[in-house]
Amino acid sequence: MSEQKKLAPDLRAGAVSVLAAAALAAVDQLCKVWATAALAPDGAAPLLPGVLELRYVLNDGMAFSMLSGRRWLLLGGTGAILAVLLLMLFFRRMPRLERLTWVLVLGGGVGNFIDRARSGVVVDYLNFQFISFPVFNFADICVTVGVALLVLLLAADLWQEHKAAKAAPPHGDA
Repeated sequence: MSEQKKLAPDLRAGAVSVLAAAALAAVDQLCKVWATAALAPDGAAPLLPGVLELRYVLNDGMAFSMLSGRRWLLLGGTGAILAVLLLMLFFRRMPRLERLTWVLVLGGGVGNFIDRARSGVVVDYLNFQFISFPVFNFADICVTVGVALLVLLLAADLWQEHKAAKAAPPHGDA
């Protein structure tokens, strides 16, 4: 592949990626509309008793309620990150699995960004009962799975580089 081709924007892959991220954000928003209508009046409903319940919670922070009450900081920081991801999906060529990781992060990020921009809080509704863990939502799952896959991809790349370096002949006197 020529150097110019490597640097050219991948508009088709970028457009498909953005549409996929938008679909994830739409699913997230639909889940939150349902959670608000169905759970807000009662607060909680068992899904898998003792394991998982649906619990309506409004979170004005980010993961684990960090930066609680800092709406404008969260909107600005998240907006900047989402803009970089959007540009990256159009202008950086990458393998499909890596692209999937960024689509998940973008879709989930946009889903929570919409909540925060609209009302200042994020609707959370999934609660593990068998461990002490914050209530979360579909967008959180997308971001977490995307980041976890990215970490696995990076670890696999490092492992391959390590194996290749060990297999390469030593540099030295011939």
